[in-house]
Amino acid sequence: MFIGEYLHNLDAKRRLAIPAKFRKDVGKKAVITRGLDNCLFVYPLDEWEKVASRLADLPTGQKDTRDFVRLFLAGAAEVELDQLGRILIPDFLSEYAGLKGEASVIGVFKRMEIWNKERWESYKKEVERSTDTLAEKLGEIGAY
Repeated sequence: MFIGEYLHNLDAKRRLAIPAKFRKDVGKKAVITRGLDNCLFVYPLDEWEKVASRLADLPTGQKDTRDFVRLFLAGAAEVELDQLGRILIPDFLSEYAGLKGEASVIGVFKRMEIWNKERWESYKKEVERSTDTLAEKLGEIGAY
């Protein structure tokens, strides 16, 4: 389970250390892809298989579904953790997320997200302002 928020540096070779608390759950390999809100999603291989399988089962007749699945799966790359627990982020994904210098690595239960530090701080502040409203909406559907 991935929970928490960590700040790590992206080195000159685009390597990013996975937080030590996450490494056991990630394993030796993971899949990284374009996430939502201009962040990156990182899945352990077993979780990726579940997500990719559900996406592959969606109907291809709807353009918006087809577009999302295509972009999400085509943008995926398998990464290996090196001996220091770092992953190499492909150029196109680093560019997509605007990663440079410090990056925020957050745990979102079954996946990690990698954010441009400033973008994460801005996003977090925006969402924090509407927490009560979000909690009410979740309560309406029985999720909170």
